[in-house]
Amino acid sequence: MQLSAVLTGVPLLAELPSPLALTNVSGLEYDSRKVAEGNLFFAFPGAKADGRQFAADALAKGAVAVVSELPAPAGFSGPWLQVSHGRHALALASRTFFGKLDEKLQLTGITGTNGKTTTGYLIDSILRTAGKTTALIGTVEYRLGGKVLPAVNTTPESLDLHRILAGLDAIGGTHATMEVSSHALALGRVYGVGFHTAVFSNLTRDHLDFHVTMENYFEAKRLLFTGSGGPVPKCAVVNRDDEWGRKLVSERSTSEVLWYGLSPDAMVRAKNIHTGLQGLRFEVAFDRLKFEIRSPMIGRINVYNILAACSAGMTYQLDPETIAAGIAACTGVPGRFERVDEGQPFAVVVDYSHTDDALRNALAVARGLEPKRIITVFGCGGDRDVTKRPLMGKAACEGSDLVIVTSDNPRSEDPLQIINDIMVGARRTDTKTIVEPDRAAAIRKAIESANAGDLVLLAGKGHETYQIFAKETIHFDDREVAAEALRSFGFGKKAAQ
Repeated sequence: MQLSAVLTGVPLLAELPSPLALTNVSGLEYDSRKVAEGNLFFAFPGAKADGRQFAADALAKGAVAVVSELPAPAGFSGPWLQVSHGRHALALASRTFFGKLDEKLQLTGITGTNGKTTTGYLIDSILRTAGKTTALIGTVEYRLGGKVLPAVNTTPESLDLHRILAGLDAIGGTHATMEVSSHALALGRVYGVGFHTAVFSNLTRDHLDFHVTMENYFEAKRLLFTGSGGPVPKCAVVNRDDEWGRKLVSERSTSEVLWYGLSPDAMVRAKNIHTGLQGLRFEVAFDRLKFEIRSPMIGRINVYNILAACSAGMTYQLDPETIAAGIAACTGVPGRFERVDEGQPFAVVVDYSHTDDALRNALAVARGLEPKRIITVFGCGGDRDVTKRPLMGKAACEGSDLVIVTSDNPRSEDPLQIINDIMVGARRTDTKTIVEPDRAAAIRKAIESANAGDLVLLAGKGHETYQIFAKETIHFDDREVAAEALRSFGFGKKAAQ
């Protein structure tokens, strides 16, 4: 494809020179280490490094030109194309280069603070049950047909996203379901993409280190519904019971809106809810349509996730039988209230809850199982929103009988300082609290403290298989550490046999 065609619709600050405009482009790259002959290189200003410093390397590897929102560095003599917004330029160029596949494929985008991953798995299960070949893009992993790819970000960079869509198209796929984070929306990773269906779960305090205010956080989420450089979604699926959800779309919205929730004014509602250790059972009511849902997932919060998924299925005109079968087939999501079972007489559960609202939800699910005691292990991430730390400390203590405060991913911060911030909220309650900065030791202490009938909740890291410190990242999986601790105390399915 010629360079002029690749950059169609990209606002350039200067006219594209005619000889360069006719140059063939073999691919796009934003990582100079991956540049190949004939590529167009995009240089972004970053928090840790300025992409312009790699421009000369990219040119030496055969890049035809460099695109950036900043001027060329001193001494650079190669083709330099300055644009008004670098990431928007990459998004638009990627969409064009790969053939505007969002116009061919059916895309579902899910945004919100909590529930995005579970809702994504549920929607993908419904679509696969309907016989569709799908892609799933989210926090835990990326799936392309039957292939599983590692997830670098919840929402990939625009170039990587369009590559995945191209891979889906190549295998005859038709539907892609993706989590769309507020960071991705604010940074333009989905800029120009047209979504068939946009889903909003809820909005609670998170990422204020990036967005600063809840209003900014909300406005970033809203971009999915107003069309970020692209058309507004054909359909909007919105949680009617969430106060931010009610502000999200207006009566003048050009999208077809499906409101879901438990309140009487929700269009897609859950009735006659039964929840227990074996899962959920309830009736979905929409207009005159009614059908029963059975799911192995537990907890009231998953009623909302299932309603969102059912509503998304309806936007694709799928029948109730297919939707219900897809929900039933989704047995669980890695790191989302995931049990660790070594035959012990108490429950051990791993959950990704890393906001105060998510932690309250997880504890509410745990309390609904009627354990004798709840023992919670959690920490907060370093280099992230510090304002939620005392809130999480308070939430953990209000919902637990014993709390062990530990490290999450400290990153560049002192783990003890993070714990001190958490303890400001924890001390507002009378719940017994133990401080153990070593996460493995904290998990072991929780399991050692558990008696028959108790529930141990390991919160914050969920599916993650690593722990990030200032100078190193180590392998760490709550599920593995818990299983090993259980076996060391004499439990273990294999040992019992």
